[in-house]
Amino acid sequence: MKQNNWFDPFHIQSHLSEEELGIQKNVRQFCEKELRPSVVKMNRNHEFNINLYPRFGSLGVLGQTVKSHGGSGTSNLAYGLVAYEFEKIDSSYRSSISVQSSLVIHPINEFGSKDQKDKYLPELINGEKIGCFGLTESEAGSDPSSMKTTFKETKDGYILNGSKNWITNAPIADIFIIWALDENKDHKSIKGFILEKNFKGLKTSHIENKTSLKISPTGQITLDKVHVPKDSLLENTNGWKSVFSCLNKARFGISWGVLGAATECWMISKEYVENRIMFKKPLASNQLIQKKLSEMQIEINLGLSSCLLSAKALDDGKDIINAISILKKNNCQKALDICRDSRDMLGANGLIDEYHIMRHLVNLETVKTYEGAEDIHSLILGKNQTGISSF
Repeated sequence: MKQNNWFDPFHIQSHLSEEELGIQKNVRQFCEKELRPSVVKMNRNHEFNINLYPRFGSLGVLGQTVKSHGGSGTSNLAYGLVAYEFEKIDSSYRSSISVQSSLVIHPINEFGSKDQKDKYLPELINGEKIGCFGLTESEAGSDPSSMKTTFKETKDGYILNGSKNWITNAPIADIFIIWALDENKDHKSIKGFILEKNFKGLKTSHIENKTSLKISPTGQITLDKVHVPKDSLLENTNGWKSVFSCLNKARFGISWGVLGAATECWMISKEYVENRIMFKKPLASNQLIQKKLSEMQIEINLGLSSCLLSAKALDDGKDIINAISILKKNNCQKALDICRDSRDMLGANGLIDEYHIMRHLVNLETVKTYEGAEDIHSLILGKNQTGISSF
């Protein structure tokens, strides 16, 4: 009898190495044991356990593609699988490893000096220190070039002024990657800096009453004449190209992660309709229900197949800039659609937080927005096709 391979119709698992399969299994077991039992409570209370970071470090999921300073040196495919498993539990937890890995460890590893790497990477990779990425501002989201944060060079360093908003980990961060424009060059030259939480003039605040990503600590960063030593400059940055290198690394992980949330909602709704009796038969016997389940199966597996191909291309050193925008735009929207259908299939029970679906749904509204909103990726793809910028 042939196997009914409904969950993995494209045999994605057969394309994974033994190491990648082992990483996925270990991370899944960690998430099930350490994160799932408390996720509803943590979400209700807007609570994040900072002691998880050393656990993430021990698991090897912080800066995991880095091959030095304690990094696991895994493939990008393994990184995608990790994001997929974490977001099955909650987007906040995937954000916590994504920010640390793609937006803090990555720029230091790629653009930092040897001394900066030696100083910061070991503690960030093992989770002893927590980082954040300061790019977004209240009036500079989709258009980061309109940021108001500036730097001015002095004899012994730099002076930074400005503010950042909607920054994941800002209230709990030890290390701050801050992007600023040169106030003496018509704000056209951008540089990255490594700041520490004890720098005078650096303050953070917590954004309260979020209805999405409630487990993730999000806040503002205020920079009031912050003196930054010369050796805090990320000296190998190359303008906006370096900024987008960080963002694209994060977008790659997000594209995998959202499919984890979608898979979770698919499995919850599948089990529910198989056991929910209506009109003396399982709800799953309804043709419309089976249509929705098939559409979930289709979109998730098409998305995962595209992620797999992109990861392998990235590991081979190929340019996947267009693939990343396609994946970020498509997978976020499809994941949202799947969550909404799942909620509908559960009826009123879908509104109860113990069923997890509404939490995933509102989280994905944020994930769809950050690291390039849906329409921005459309414009990126349009520009790359035509060579004509529409923004």
